[in-house]
Amino acid sequence: MTIDPTTGAALSASTTPRADTARATLGADYESFLKLLTAQVSNQDPLEPMDSTTFVSQLAQLSQVEQSIQTNAGLERIGAQLAAFGAVSEAGMIGRTVRAPGDTFTLADGGTVQLGFELSKDAEAVTATVVHPDGTALRQLENLPATSGTRHTVTWDGKDFQGLPLPAGEYRIRLNARDAAGDAVSYTSFTQGKVDSVVFKDGTPMLRLTSGEEVPSSLVVEIR
Repeated sequence: MTIDPTTGAALSASTTPRADTARATLGADYESFLKLLTAQVSNQDPLEPMDSTTFVSQLAQLSQVEQSIQTNAGLERIGAQLAAFGAVSEAGMIGRTVRAPGDTFTLADGGTVQLGFELSKDAEAVTATVVHPDGTALRQLENLPATSGTRHTVTWDGKDFQGLPLPAGEYRIRLNARDAAGDAVSYTSFTQGKVDSVVFKDGTPMLRLTSGEEVPSSLVVEIR
């Protein structure tokens, strides 16, 4: 159970190139400006000295750019520190069970899966169908909890209609909830599992569950 070792490098590397490039460009501009100023001062007519207003204005603009670059570099360092702090925070979830919205889940070889859902209102009957990615129904779970106001959890044993174990892989859950009038009841489905490690993808912390599924930490609604 680990944090992806590339995390620190990715965070620090992503925060430095922009400031370094800007500093290099500014340095080149300063050098060109000073060379131009020196050449014009050296070759000016002593009887008609050049107007220095333009050079003073350009120098002031370069100074403002330099201050902006320094400010941005400081903000980038703060961002990197906050990201590093976030990585430490996510590390505290390792070994914990989390729940997040989602209707896809990963079945481990020979394993079981906990399926979660929450109804918008009380229902008369609720069933859940486990579906293959190609849309084929593989198993139906009946007589599920039908009350609203709480997140329900049911366990699927990883088997199909014939009671045969299904291969490891990704599956979906499709809920069918109806009220007494036969009208559909809306719901939110949840995926849940124990956090095995923390990885970062494009700067976004992802919680990798023991099932192999990855969940953005920002979507977690419950930690146990």
